[in-house]
Amino acid sequence: MTIKIANQFPKYEFLQETILREMSQLYKVRDRQTGQLAMIKVIDTVKTQKDNTRWGNIPTEGEISVLFDHPYIVKTLEHGFTSDGEQYLITEHFEGITLCSILLVPRDILGKRKIHYMRQVAEAILEVHKTGFIHWDICTQNLIFNHDMSVLKLIDFGMALPNKPPFTESSEWVGSPSFMAPEVLRHEKKDTRLDIFSFGVTMYNLFCGKLPWGAGEAGVEAVKKNTPYTSIQSHCPTINETIVKAIHSCIEPDVNNRCPSMEHFLEMIQGVETEI
Repeated sequence: MTIKIANQFPKYEFLQETILREMSQLYKVRDRQTGQLAMIKVIDTVKTQKDNTRWGNIPTEGEISVLFDHPYIVKTLEHGFTSDGEQYLITEHFEGITLCSILLVPRDILGKRKIHYMRQVAEAILEVHKTGFIHWDICTQNLIFNHDMSVLKLIDFGMALPNKPPFTESSEWVGSPSFMAPEVLRHEKKDTRLDIFSFGVTMYNLFCGKLPWGAGEAGVEAVKKNTPYTSIQSHCPTINETIVKAIHSCIEPDVNNRCPSMEHFLEMIQGVETEI
């Protein structure tokens, strides 16, 4: 941590620094007056300037993040710019482990709580969509557990965009490749259903530790070409049939056949309490 950054936030005592993705720094801090822990995310000026050049008058990550006050979305307390023009966000303290990291553990440590987490993530995405935005990067890396793993929260609105033109007509690849919807990969018009697809891939990964088309370049190409996905039952033969249908409905390559909304998904799994 540089003294220059610390001087920008005299209210806080800096405790720990983490590299967050490629163009952000994340700091664990403590309020000097209240003792309350928080996190400060400082975004590199290169990324900030690139986004402004690409989109023009687009809401910043801070302006979007601060709109949400939801139990399954990490809360942003304050946002702004440093004297060097770097965007920053001050959020509630979170120091759990990401779903991505949990899924790398060889043994299943989530047990029977997967349905519980699935509902939480679905409700978080529903809130994003109701507020008029597309997250654009739903994936295991952007879901983080709280300290006792009772809650799985959605983080990182760095790629979020309003759900309206010209943003839905962009030809750019935005998101994490293994979780991208076919319409993103094929540069087609998009809407909130791209988040639903990414959510479906994430939930598939949550339940069986695999991806529907495989990881890496081969998986991306399979999605682009509408290659049939591998049924989740191939990996989890005893999984509840309702969960199978709900997740499969989210990963339909054709947007017209895909689950139309997170409300619909939550209705599909209503009453399901067991994974098997």
